[in-house]
Amino acid sequence: MDILYAALVLGGMGLIFGGLLTLTSKIFAVPTNPKRDAIREVLPGANCGGCGYPGCDGCADAIAEGKAPIGACPVGGAAVSEKIAAIMGVEPADASAKKVARVICQGNIEQCKTKFNYTGIQDCVSASLVSDGNRACKYACLGLGTCVRTCPFGAIHIDERLKIAVVDEEKCVACGKCVAACPKGVLDLQPVNQPVRVMCRAAEEGYVVSDNCRAGCIGCERCAIACKFGAITMKNHLPVIDKEKCVGCMMCAESCPTGAIWADWDHRKVAEIDKNECIGCGMCKRQCQFEAINGERKMPHEVTPACTGCGACAEKCPKKCITMKVREHTRDRNAKVGTTPEPVMAVKPEASAKPARTPEMEAKIQAALAAKAAREAAKQGDAMKDNETPVQKAEATKAE
Repeated sequence: MDILYAALVLGGMGLIFGGLLTLTSKIFAVPTNPKRDAIREVLPGANCGGCGYPGCDGCADAIAEGKAPIGACPVGGAAVSEKIAAIMGVEPADASAKKVARVICQGNIEQCKTKFNYTGIQDCVSASLVSDGNRACKYACLGLGTCVRTCPFGAIHIDERLKIAVVDEEKCVACGKCVAACPKGVLDLQPVNQPVRVMCRAAEEGYVVSDNCRAGCIGCERCAIACKFGAITMKNHLPVIDKEKCVGCMMCAESCPTGAIWADWDHRKVAEIDKNECIGCGMCKRQCQFEAINGERKMPHEVTPACTGCGACAEKCPKKCITMKVREHTRDRNAKVGTTPEPVMAVKPEASAKPARTPEMEAKIQAALAAKAAREAAKQGDAMKDNETPVQKAEATKAE
């Protein structure tokens, strides 16, 4: 009977406490957001933190509250972004705004000198503690794979021959973990559709960079001069590209003597004029910064091979008869003389001129040189005596 009473008491207490908990949950219930729950369902659940929030739950909360864009999840990509846009009732995010990690360095073992053979722990953080790494350029990729081990999506590998990090843009989800892990700051998240980008971070004098690496930026400013749209400024001996002003003409990359600026040559554009619609107003010809359009007034105009694909003519054409197409041939850089600057190389600054010697200084120098020559002659004579045989010494004594 005691056991039965104990079971009844415990059962009754369970019912009472269960009822209290149910009542409490009803009274203090937090209203749920159906949109937030729906967003959480479509998120991939990677909890990588690439969105900048604590996991997918935090990302869903931020999107539902309007604190984060619908494309905040880098792992889900365009597919997840479209689903979230449908849930939120807004337009899908622009797919061209996608970012990927990129290596801002070309200093592989063929381009960048090696200071010493590193045989320590095969980790970039450890290697950077030894004389700032074994590459001559202190800004160069060390190629020891810290980023590879950090990436949870297998989007980075080390080129075994060149010993430099390589990003697989198809696998990269722009979570930013590799950027945070790199001790040299070589990796950066950049828009996938960027037409040109600087591939060097060596903020040093040109001759120092050229001594260390053949592919580094030497700060010659040819890119800034070649840009007709004011999209490039120089900062710490490096070009800074204003993405808002850049029109994708790629003249900065074409004029770079060391190849420190990358350009998407496969998608470089060229203007094409519909001669049936052109009225020969000359607006396109006046807008062209590269003198790449010919034609007489009131006659159909034509585009020459010097076109850089900047699109200024198409933007201003009153008849809208100019279209921008991906070019099928290389731009003729000689079609317009002066369009592309001649290549330059970095040189060391000239040493300061030495002061002219006075007659007194010249006399002292000549006297010192004469005394030095006499001492050297005496030393040579003593050395010859020491090397003489006994017969030679006897003959020399007789001769004296």
